[in-house]
This record gives sequence, C-alpha cells and structure tokens, in this order.
Amino acid sequence: MKILIIGSGGREHALAWKFNQSPHVSKIYVSPGNGGTYENVPIAANDLEGLLTFALNHRIDLTVVGPEEPLCMGIVDLFEQHDLRIFGPNMKCANLEKSKDVSKQFMLKHQIPTAHSVTVTSYDDAISTLNSFSYPVVIKADGLCLGKGVVICDDFVMAETTLRDFFIKSKFGEEGRRVLIETYLDGYETSLLCFVANNRCVPMQTARDYKKLYEGDLGPNTGGVGCYSPGPQLDKTIEEQIFTILNKIENGLSVDGYKYNGILFIGLMIVNDMVYVLEFNVRFGDPETEVLLPRLETDLVDIIKKIENDTLQSEDLKWSDLSCMTTVVTALGYPEQYRKGISIDIDDSELIFHNGSSRVNNQLVSNGGRVLSFIELGDNLKTMNQKLNQRIDSLQFEDKQYRKDIGLI
Repeated sequence: MKILIIGSGGREHALAWKFNQSPHVSKIYVSPGNGGTYENVPIAANDLEGLLTFALNHRIDLTVVGPEEPLCMGIVDLFEQHDLRIFGPNMKCANLEKSKDVSKQFMLKHQIPTAHSVTVTSYDDAISTLNSFSYPVVIKADGLCLGKGVVICDDFVMAETTLRDFFIKSKFGEEGRRVLIETYLDGYETSLLCFVANNRCVPMQTARDYKKLYEGDLGPNTGGVGCYSPGPQLDKTIEEQIFTILNKIENGLSVDGYKYNGILFIGLMIVNDMVYVLEFNVRFGDPETEVLLPRLETDLVDIIKKIENDTLQSEDLKWSDLSCMTTVVTALGYPEQYRKGISIDIDDSELIFHNGSSRVNNQLVSNGGRVLSFIELGDNLKTMNQKLNQRIDSLQFEDKQYRKDIGLI
C-alpha cells in the first residue's frame, strides 16, 4: 500500500520510520517532509486542496496526519468526502485542541478534574479577573498559536504584559482574542497518548516530556526538548484515577455526539497524588512519538485497520521492555529568534529523527528551532542519557544547544 504522511517534524519522521517496517507498505510519501524523511512532496501541510489532489492522482491508500493545523481545518472530513482513507479525528473532534475553551468546557461538563479557569474576551475583563487568582498564574490563548500560546506568569507585571501582548498587540491575532486565565498546578506532568476507536480510548504506554529549555527545568517553555518512555512508575491510586478519567472522556465523547477515531493526547498533571487534565491534543505528540514508536512492536498499519473496524483492544498493543529516550538538539536562540541554514553533519547509521532540517544541494542544513532528536534504547536511564550526550557532543552543528539532564530529573 501507498502511504502519505502529512507534516515536516520529528513526529512525521518517526511515523515514516515506523511505517517503513511494515510488510503492508510499498511506498511512503511525506508532505512536505524534512531532510531526514523519505520521498518528500512539496505541498504544505495546510494546503488541503493540494494534498487532496495529490492523494487522488497518486492513488494513496492511507493518509496519516501529523500536525494539528490540517486536522483543525477539516482535512479528515474533506478526504472522507472523496472516499479516501485517512487516519485522524474529524473537524468536530479536532476542536478539542483547536479551542482550549471548548476542551475546558468539555472537562467541566463531564466532571473531568482540571484546573480552575476563567475565560475572558477583553483586556479589561482579563485584568479584573486576575484579582481572583494567586501567582504563579497560567494564561492561555484559546487558539493553537503554533504551540506558543501558554505562559506561566510569576507576578502581576508578567501577567499584565502577557495580556497586553494577546489583546492589545494581537500577538496571535484571532487565536489570542479569547483567553483562559487558569490556576497554576504545582506537580509533575505525564503524557498519555491513546489510540481512539469510535470514542473508545486504548492507552499507549506513558512518556515523560521536558518542556523547559534549560537544565534543571529552567528557562522558557518549548515544544519539548527531551522525553523518555515509559514515564515514571505510577502507583495504583493514580492509575485508578487515570482509568476513571478515560471512562469519563469516552462517555463525554458519546454523550456530546462526537465520533472520534485517531489519536488523543492527554496532558496530565499529578499534584499530591491527585490527577488533573491539563489539555487535549488530537494527534501524536512531539517528542513523545519519537520515544513511543521505537518501543511499539505492533505493526502500525494493523493498529489503524483495527481502529477503522472498531476492534482495537489493549492487548493488541505489544511494547518492548526497553526504555527509549530522546534528547532534542535545538538552534541557539530557540524558542525565540534563531538562524536557519546552518550546516549539519550526522552519522546516518545512528537512530536520529529530524525535526527541523532540509537538504540544499545535497547538504543537510537546519530549518527550524528544534533540529534533531537523538534516540537511544536501553534499560538504564542514566546510561542512556550519557550515550546521548556523548553522541550529541560529537555532532557537527554550529551553536547547537541541548539539555544534558534528560531522564535524570
């Protein structure tokens, strides 16, 4: 079968790598792809008509959507209207990520534990609402904002500046004109990705993501600069709470008339042995995908077929006993201003997923803030961390930046 993967990051490279292992797959296209992916197609991920035309003309058997934007734009609905197989949630389901207010109201309606928040639509209302919150406080733009619309504010000055950026300076345009002001939850995060078949959640194994740029969990939030799976061991009480949350999500999807097929990423925060839901994403996470897929021993094509037939069960997912860790190499200046086009020299025999790279005249160069995800499998986090650091240290990439404490804290 011929597969089209939509997207250009490390997640899409990992998906292509995984599909390439399937005996069912004869051809893989990645659109637009990166410097590490297979046959790239120069069509942007948000060019829905262009992708549709390509899929029809090339008789694509299965399209897999990586990033959130085309899902939120309705690519699944469009492809299904043309009788094309596509893996991902439809536009209605994708609203659970597109709008943080929609997902928050879903959680409240179905009694899913989450942080207290107030949604505001003007600068003046936002400033007034701040008086009812203590610091730190979390300010979230309602829309996608390229994953950069969440700010943890330590004091009023920072909160006021953030709200001014959103409402007065229109930093995120329309996506930032509705804002959630939310209680800060002080705990530890766990990422839980689920395959979803007709509203039934079949959880994958856990992963621990590192969002902060600098060692010691310091610095600005990022899209993720490191990860390992399985995540920290959860005790029985926490596992029972997560099971209850999954049941409430399934029930809520059915009650509210969703028909969810694809991936549901649930961001969990554990505070004093209590589990809260931070957010929903409607696609494979990044960098979680880069550590989950190397551990997944089941053929991904078979999993998708069972989702389509509504027969997928937990026992269908076979996992390696080994752990998997990634450390992400970023460009100096990320997540703000950074250079592109910097020459990269890597060892192609090593397992590396490309996040932001391209090839210019056969030369591999950087093309994003997160550039490369180095992958290591093993049974000891400390040893895996050391191996990753050694590999990255020898990487020929000017002004490279990476955390050396992934898996250690």
